[in-house]
Amino acid sequence: MEAYCVKCKAKSEMKGAKEVTMKNGKKAMTGTCASCGTKMFKIGGK
Repeated sequence: MEAYCVKCKAKSEMKGAKEVTMKNGKKAMTGTCASCGTKMFKIGGK
């Protein structure tokens, strides 16, 4: 899974990605950046 890293300011690979459901019912992916280890979050669809 690829997502935008705020610390690296670029898209990078998400390590340890897992699917979560937000309060509004939408799906999202959360994990850590493979380069720097910062938490990443990518919002998906329903």
